[in-house]
Amino acid sequence: MKLTVIGTGYVGLVSGVCFAQMGHQVVCVDKDERKIAKLNNGQSPIYEPGIEALITQNMEVGRLRFSTHLATAVRFSDIIMIAVGTPSLPNGEADLSQVYESAAEIGEAMDRYKIIVTKSTVPVGTNERIKSIISNHTDLAFDIASVPEFLREGTAIEDTLHPDRIIIGMENKMIRHAMIKLHHSFTENIHVTDIRSAEMIKYASNAFLATKISFINEIANICEKVGADVGEVAMGMGLDKRIGASFLQAGIGYGGSCFPKDTKALIQIAGNFNYDFKLLHSVVEVNTSQRNKIVARLQETLPQLNGAHIAIWGLAFKPDTDDIRDSPAFDIVEALLRQGAKLRLYDPVAADNFRAKLDHPGIHWSQNAMEAVYGCDAVCLLTDWKEFKEIDLQRVSAYMKRPLMIDGRNAYPRSRVEGSGLEYHSIGRPHIRSAMSKRSAI
Repeated sequence: MKLTVIGTGYVGLVSGVCFAQMGHQVVCVDKDERKIAKLNNGQSPIYEPGIEALITQNMEVGRLRFSTHLATAVRFSDIIMIAVGTPSLPNGEADLSQVYESAAEIGEAMDRYKIIVTKSTVPVGTNERIKSIISNHTDLAFDIASVPEFLREGTAIEDTLHPDRIIIGMENKMIRHAMIKLHHSFTENIHVTDIRSAEMIKYASNAFLATKISFINEIANICEKVGADVGEVAMGMGLDKRIGASFLQAGIGYGGSCFPKDTKALIQIAGNFNYDFKLLHSVVEVNTSQRNKIVARLQETLPQLNGAHIAIWGLAFKPDTDDIRDSPAFDIVEALLRQGAKLRLYDPVAADNFRAKLDHPGIHWSQNAMEAVYGCDAVCLLTDWKEFKEIDLQRVSAYMKRPLMIDGRNAYPRSRVEGSGLEYHSIGRPHIRSAMSKRSAI
């Protein structure tokens, strides 16, 4: 099939590349000329493992192109996918301006029948508005569908090529065969429903996963008070197939472009229909407060934060991505700077993005993890990159002025920490204390 994908962010770019990988003819469109220029040179504007190799491979065989000319791309295609951003507005609602702008441009450019597919995360009823906008710009026939994405940054290609399920919402059953044929190469687990239900499935899924994260973090906070180990508790819970082990990792909470945005949007959607989503209000409140634990733990363990030298390991909201949107690191770094701490920041991929959003005289930008901890009074692990999880903890301890680690992601088993010389604090697990004698670096 011939496809046009509008938007080259995580959803649009990964979707376009993976459809090309499955043998379709794909044009990815974006207004950002610099982004398209990079893509035409085989360079991805986002960090996603494996994506540049797939871009190059599919461009070389002629299945994938990148363009700023939406009208030309629309006329080329049989199916048009809207995959533009829907960021949060100040009141929590999704900003749908890019979606509606794309719909108008599609209507103006159409030259024959098309299927318009929305992959952007949009509130219930948005696709009906898209249909209305397109109809205002053309008399040609078309159909609409909603196919929400469920990819995870860092594993987006695998999630797209081998999804758990595909949800297809449609109003005209005549397009059922074409939509299933388009997605059948990815999985046979395809659920077809109405458009409004498909729109709701996306929000409900993300809100439920966010709820699991906030729930286990509340359990972790209780574990700290009663002397239990949240890792053991989560393991025991996850063995129950009704619960499952995923998203039961205690820490400093969720971030990124999806969970924070979608939970707030669902609260707002409910509010628009005079329903107070009390549970989800609490999920957001717990997630926000969880970030404060890092600073509170430092305040408890260090004589003072003013003038203390603190290393920060990890700035992306999760490993294997350069995405810093709503990363807990922002709140933590800003709070420590307000307290007068001297910070040494390091992230293997996301440092440049973070620095572009937050730079400060109190920040030293380190080139590697060991440089960051050298001579510090504490190190805070905020993103559980593999590089940090595999590091020599004895060497880390020896490099530090005071061997204190605050692990916000519970990255290390107790056996790795014992004997390292570190005083180790994690989330919802017993502390590991060691001698606090000053050490010289090796």
